[in-house]
Amino acid sequence: MKVAILGGGHGCYAAAVDFTERGHQVRWWRRRADEFPQGGRLRVKDASGEREVTIGVTTADLGEAVRGAQLIVLPLPAFAQEDVARALAPHLADGQVVFLPPGTLGSVAMLRTVRAAGCRADVAFAETGTLPYLARKHGEGQVTITAYATRLPTGVLPARLSGPAFEILQAGYPSVERVEDALSGALMNAGPIIHPPLILMNAGPLEHFPAWDIHNEGTQPSVRAVTNALDAERVRVREALGYGAPHFPLSDHYENDQWMYGDAHKMLVDSGDWREKIDLRAHRYMTEDVHYGLALLVSVAEATGTDVPVASGLLAMASAICGRDLRQGPRTLASLGLAGLTTAELKQRLVSGEGL
Repeated sequence: MKVAILGGGHGCYAAAVDFTERGHQVRWWRRRADEFPQGGRLRVKDASGEREVTIGVTTADLGEAVRGAQLIVLPLPAFAQEDVARALAPHLADGQVVFLPPGTLGSVAMLRTVRAAGCRADVAFAETGTLPYLARKHGEGQVTITAYATRLPTGVLPARLSGPAFEILQAGYPSVERVEDALSGALMNAGPIIHPPLILMNAGPLEHFPAWDIHNEGTQPSVRAVTNALDAERVRVREALGYGAPHFPLSDHYENDQWMYGDAHKMLVDSGDWREKIDLRAHRYMTEDVHYGLALLVSVAEATGTDVPVASGLLAMASAICGRDLRQGPRTLASLGLAGLTTAELKQRLVSGEGL
């Protein structure tokens, strides 16, 4: 299958390696040609050992990257999605699948953006609950992949394209599991549940020490209690919208191997790759998982009349730290033009893709 990988983050490196090693035709795009490792060669380290992988095509020409690609993979932060959508708009074609792992309802934001740019291609935007990899870059030529996702709950926008879209998605990622629609997929996003309690309740150590591992010494029983309560609110919001189980409870991430990566928490802690300096105001755990993801959860809760005191409280704390009201975030239902709809009206738009 022809696959385009867009971007240069941890997940992009891992995806380029993964699809290449599984025999797909990979075209990897970054904004500048000089950003690629020399010769498109990457050193990868995972459970199978260390080795060098050469990516088939590296290019700074977005049209070259996506032309003819069945699957376009964007392992990018939510705040980059609309800029990429504007650049993609002239190049998209009927039948392509754009995969956002995870999405934070980026499917809606990107569809709105490409339509505003004049693109009328019948493209499926799909989003899932996490990156398909626990990965960290070590310089511009090396990536460590601690784990590969074993379950990827995924929703498609417009949902009417789910059938053909999932044929392509599962050819690329056999671990993909179909959920009802893109909002159901967005409400599987683990980042806005894991990271806000970890960074806000570890604010003192994060600002005091030169590096801190939020998954190791930062995950204490009191933090876990808040995370469990926040995740229960996420599940209640899903249920208020009529979405069914499995809801992928975050307790599985800590307590067994049934979550998206298997025994993920132990792998995170053992790797040591998440001991880092986190700037509370600038790190993507704040700028993506709180500004975008947590604000989205609170806005959907308000629309469904679901009480979410933990999510609202964490968002208020983050607003105080950042000095602005994060309830007015870029991925709230209001910001996406979806405020004031009944649940039935919202779901119909998610199915048809019209009126977004």
